Amino acid sequence: MPRFTLIAFFGFFLAGIASAAPIPAKVGLIARANATTTFTEEPYSEFQISDGVGGTAVDQANAVFVGKSHVGQCHFFFAKCFLEPFANVDLTTISADTLDAINSMRLAAESAETDEFDPQIDAASGATGTDFQCSAALQVGKIKNKVLKLTAEIEDINIKIAQAQASGADTSSLESDLSSEQTKLNSNIALDQANAGKMSQGVA
Repeated sequence: MPRFTLIAFFGFFLAGIASAAPIPAKVGLIARANATTTFTEEPYSEFQISDGVGGTAVDQANAVFVGKSHVGQCHFFFAKCFLEPFANVDLTTISADTLDAINSMRLAAESAETDEFDPQIDAASGATGTDFQCSAALQVGKIKNKVLKLTAEIEDINIKIAQAQASGADTSSLESDLSSEQTKLNSNIALDQANAGKMSQGVA
C-alpha cells in the first residue's frame, strides 16, 4: 500500500509539471492551415536556415518548402520552427500565386549567396584568428543556403510536373531540369553533412 501511494504521488507530480509547462506563443514562423491557399512569401531573414550549425540543411529546407522533413514540425535544435507547407497536399492544386511565392523566395536565397555570402567570404580570404572562424562559418552557411535555394527550385519543378501531367502536357523538359537540379542538391547536401556540428553563420 505505501508503495502504491508513492507511485501515485509521483505520477501526479509529473502530470503537474507537464500541465505547468509553458505553451509556445508562436508555434511556427510560417504557419499554414492549408498550403494551397495560405502559403505566402516571406522575407529572406524569416526563412533563412544558415544560422546555427552545419549538417541539418536538408531537414530545415524541406520544412520550409516541401513538407517531408524528418524532423517533424519542430525541433529544439533549430533556432526557428516551421510547419510543413506541402505535407499531404495534392501538388496539382497549388495556385500560381503559391508558385510565384516559392520562386520569389528562391531568388531571395540566390541573391543572398551572390550579394552577401560571396563578398563577405572573399573579404575574409586569408584571415586569421576570429576573422578566419567567421569566414569558415560563412562557408558552412553558404552551403546550407544552397540547399535551401535548390530545395525551393526542385519543389517548384515538382509542382509544375504534377500539374503538367494532370493536363496531359509533355514533361520531358521539366524532368530534365529536375534531374539537373537534384544532382546539384545532392552534392550540396553531402557537403553540408560533412560540415555536421560546425558553426554556421548566415547573412540576414
